[in-house]
Amino acid sequence: MSKEIKIALLMAASFFMEILDGTIVTTALPKMAQYFHTGSSTIALLVSVYLITVAIFIPLSGWMANRFGKKKIWIIAVIIFTFSSLSNAFAPTFSFLLLMRIVQGISGALMTPTARLIVLEKTPASKLLKMVSYLIWPALIAPAIAPVIGGLIVTYWSWQWIFLINVPIGLIIVLIGIKLIDTDHVNKTATFDFLGFIELAFSSGIILVGAELATHGKNYWFSALGLIVLGVILGFIVFNHLKKTANPLFSLDALKITSFRICQTSGSVLWICVGALPYILTIFLQTVFHWSAVKAGTYVLFIFIGNIGIKPFTNAIIRKLGYRGALLSSFGMVFITSIALSFIQPNTFPIWIMFLALISGVGRSLALTAYNGLSFSEIDPQDRNSANTLNAVVSTLAQGMGISLITAVVNLLQNFFSITTAYELGFIFLGLLMIFPVIEVLFLPKNIGHATID
Repeated sequence: MSKEIKIALLMAASFFMEILDGTIVTTALPKMAQYFHTGSSTIALLVSVYLITVAIFIPLSGWMANRFGKKKIWIIAVIIFTFSSLSNAFAPTFSFLLLMRIVQGISGALMTPTARLIVLEKTPASKLLKMVSYLIWPALIAPAIAPVIGGLIVTYWSWQWIFLINVPIGLIIVLIGIKLIDTDHVNKTATFDFLGFIELAFSSGIILVGAELATHGKNYWFSALGLIVLGVILGFIVFNHLKKTANPLFSLDALKITSFRICQTSGSVLWICVGALPYILTIFLQTVFHWSAVKAGTYVLFIFIGNIGIKPFTNAIIRKLGYRGALLSSFGMVFITSIALSFIQPNTFPIWIMFLALISGVGRSLALTAYNGLSFSEIDPQDRNSANTLNAVVSTLAQGMGISLITAVVNLLQNFFSITTAYELGFIFLGLLMIFPVIEVLFLPKNIGHATID
């Protein structure tokens, strides 16, 4: 195994730790609410505060990696993430736990984009697809296995183990990283765009706060819509600032390249579905079918099996069909399975539900591998830092919006239909979201991204 692949797998392990932590907590919230004697809406802050903190501080990662070195920032971020996980497990009060989740969110915001940059910044275009295939598995596996692991932990152990599982992973990858990763060049003259950072932090934070508020019921929808609109307006101000300032927080030039731009537009819609489908399927099986968390998680696990099962073949499929053909095929799988899941009943053959989850996982895996391989295919190595930061900001917002969006949609539908019908229509809604990516990708050249394939 080459050193480059070892580093890619090491960075993927840090991805896995961060993404798993961001999703597994959801399963333990009821137990944690009992432990700290708080309500469900208060304990849910542990999830929303973490996601919002990550979104706010991700723009800082590119500048810090440039100013202090990628290796140093990644190691420090992993150490802080690990010890904040330990602090979460032994938190004496809910306020302390919430504070540690904020610290954990900051470290996660620095760790994940820097890890991606360590792998991709100097990778030649011809090897991008191969290296991306090592990086993408945590984003596919972690959300799918989180319900199972979380369900087992809260059923047979205590909620503290939700955080303690990060400690050995973090310590091991830090020790390996210190020896394996080369010390990189540091640009001590790099200037920091403080205004751009503040503007983007407010824009990202307000959008995610609005999305989170929308999940709390119709009494909050007007306020949530107002916050989201305000966040989008601030986003346009940020866009204008980054275009015109001499030393922006990160450059927007990558958006001029079609292969990168579509990964931020239609790719974001896919990220919304990737975040939302395992969540809504888990909640649907527990709420409507009245299954236990462990049983529901076992069925959702087949999304993960599909993700992994197709993984050895994704690069070959992309080379055979091209990026456009691979993406359209994956959209078709996500669309069909999402619609089909709306028709399952408690007496549906278990193998059919497992099969639908499996094929959905296959489609997700193929699409995310294709998007990630395509996004940097025409970006020059010296421009990948800015492109990576921009990509991280957009994908984080999309993932954060996924669960909030489907929760708000299902809550809205419950005003007009039964809870069962509302969830069924929620699956159909996620399927229909694929129409936009299909339209956008259909107009791409057949040979787009060919440099990474040839």
